[in-house]
Amino acid sequence: MTKVFEEPSKMSAKFPKITEEGLADLRSRIGVKIENTVEPWNYEATRDAIRHYAHGIGDDNPLWCEPEYAEGTKYGSIVALPSFLFTTSRIVSGYCGGLSGVHAMWAGADWTWHKPVLRNDTIRTEAYLKDLVEHQTKFAGRSFQQIYHVDFYNQHGDHVAGADSWVFRTDRDEARERGTKYTEARGRVEPFTQEQLDEFYDIYDQEEIRGNTPRYFEDVNVGDKLPPMMKGPMTVTGFICYAQGWGGLYIRANKLAYKMQKAHPGLGIRNRFNVPDCPERVHWDEAFALEVGAPGAYDYGPERCSWLTHHMTNWIGDDGFLHKSNCQIRRHNPDGDAIIITGEVTRKFEENGKKYVEVAQKATTHRGETSAFGTAVAELPSKG
Repeated sequence: MTKVFEEPSKMSAKFPKITEEGLADLRSRIGVKIENTVEPWNYEATRDAIRHYAHGIGDDNPLWCEPEYAEGTKYGSIVALPSFLFTTSRIVSGYCGGLSGVHAMWAGADWTWHKPVLRNDTIRTEAYLKDLVEHQTKFAGRSFQQIYHVDFYNQHGDHVAGADSWVFRTDRDEARERGTKYTEARGRVEPFTQEQLDEFYDIYDQEEIRGNTPRYFEDVNVGDKLPPMMKGPMTVTGFICYAQGWGGLYIRANKLAYKMQKAHPGLGIRNRFNVPDCPERVHWDEAFALEVGAPGAYDYGPERCSWLTHHMTNWIGDDGFLHKSNCQIRRHNPDGDAIIITGEVTRKFEENGKKYVEVAQKATTHRGETSAFGTAVAELPSKG
């Protein structure tokens, strides 16, 4: 049995460093089922929980949000959007163990869904540390990719999904001193002109939710382009909106914040009042974000992964089923960035009597920088 964030440490003038002792402890946990961790944001896929998450990523698909509409589909009820499962496991969302006080940056996930999650389904999870891989990065020098695997089961014991997700553990001081990846990005955010905003809004106006119009396998061809999807421009309000639906990893108030920090002394990073506060505030506290080497307050990694799946579910329609999604994060999206997601069909294939299409996706900033990329596989209905 292994725990999450149980190692105590005292904060010093500088942030804690990655140590060989800490790494050895982490490696000893590989493959060991995690039994003791914090409870998820959601145990159940209630109507409100599903809607809050969908709205947190800007997804107004009536299949997730409108009971009357959903009752007329093949499901007969509201369905949870695929990325909703981020709310049912802190671990898949980035809650990682070991290396107390060392910065953890969520960087990607590889999902496989087997069955839909329906309204009022109850989800339980099983998780373990899968691997620990050393990397050398421009952003933070020596870093370690900490990979977890989580399986998701409904109240009937059905295996509805499985996912690998990973964080990179970096020395905060090293990241702050280097900061090479974001030096040019700092100070380059200028106010958008109304003409620029109108271009963004035009993409929003043209967003298509396929809905109850089937997208048949036979009508899709390799090379087909998916309609672009707009996200942003980024605001701290938007980051908080996501946290409302997703739950956040360490957002606690008053006594509950005190109890968490008392149980995990390395977790609280002192603010300008010398009060221990959660490391998650990099998403709304620009000064703290700059301290860890980021260009400013920025979006959540699972949020961006959810944008890519949103792009897919809009396109495949009610009768399609998103089977796989791999998302890799390549940079922060700070306050002021705008993101456009594109996709292209790269393969069609059949497997076990089911018909699938594979789509390459990319999220690009308004400055032309790659924010994230991934590959999705969806099952489509057949005319036959």
